[in-house]
Amino acid sequence: MPRGVRLTVPIVGLGLAGTKAANALRQEAGKLVILDTDPGIDDAMALLYLRAVPGIRLHSLTTVFGNADIETTSRNAAFLAARFGLDLPIHVGAAGPLEGERHVPSLKVHGADGLGGTGVASGTPVPRSTVPAWQHIADTISANPGRVSLLAIGPLTNLALALRHRPEIAAQVHEVVVMGGAFGTRGRHGNIRPHAEANFFYDPRAADEVLAASWPVTAVGLDVSADCILSSAQAASMARCFGESGELLWAISRDYADIYRKFDGIDGFCIHDVAAAARLASPELFSVQQAAIGVKTSGNHTGNAYRSADAMRPVQSFCDGVDSDRLISGFIDIVAAFVARDAASERIETT
Repeated sequence: MPRGVRLTVPIVGLGLAGTKAANALRQEAGKLVILDTDPGIDDAMALLYLRAVPGIRLHSLTTVFGNADIETTSRNAAFLAARFGLDLPIHVGAAGPLEGERHVPSLKVHGADGLGGTGVASGTPVPRSTVPAWQHIADTISANPGRVSLLAIGPLTNLALALRHRPEIAAQVHEVVVMGGAFGTRGRHGNIRPHAEANFFYDPRAADEVLAASWPVTAVGLDVSADCILSSAQAASMARCFGESGELLWAISRDYADIYRKFDGIDGFCIHDVAAAARLASPELFSVQQAAIGVKTSGNHTGNAYRSADAMRPVQSFCDGVDSDRLISGFIDIVAAFVARDAASERIETT
């Protein structure tokens, strides 16, 4: 587990208002990314990381049910985008799985509001888009063949719907990175169930269809994300060093950390979605295996990710190792450097 990572960037006390000029310059280059998300505490951290990391151009957000209902996750996405200085289109997506009813866990790990029970997003209007998430994903990929990276950190319903409606996008996307599954390489098989990771369990049919499609998928599952632990001390340091955004992340994660301490004996919490974002931004931090992979869609092991012997399935990638110390320290340093630059830009504008 990563411990004692030091902040190496000067402390600043400002938020992330940002400047239009700086944002425009940064957005001109880098990977063109659609983030499909169900915010979510670690979703919030992943969004801030993607805002800060060099080489990433966030194109848009699409929302999906998962850590909360679709109204809540969409409201949270709008709140977080505004808080982090992101002027992005937000397209509302699936309210439930392809088959059956939405699973509502008895233990709301992310709080009833998805953001640690803080209520911070309660006054934010739910975004209303005329184009649903699946269509926006398909349209954007078709308009930018070979350029779009899809990062999905919630249930994969929107991606599966995009494939069902527009199967040709599988040949047009640049890459697909998903946070989901557990392939047993580190003795891990699930979190919401002993055999299943939450994102795949919430919509196993969608997950299986996404993995069975002929586009290049990398699954970042519990095999690696459970090693990416932000300690409570590190989270508290972020609150002191990252201004308003750091204070927000610490506020929404306190109860989250308590749940990890109570149930897993961990001083801190896993930042699963940051791990998936880091795979997109810094793939050298990970080792991968390649195999045909699938998700069980029925029976006692619904949601279980497995390696398939089906010769008709495409070979995909799943992560089996990560340099978690470098990932955690990189997350902290990248965000801290961004906040420092942002604060300096604000000071220049006001002089």
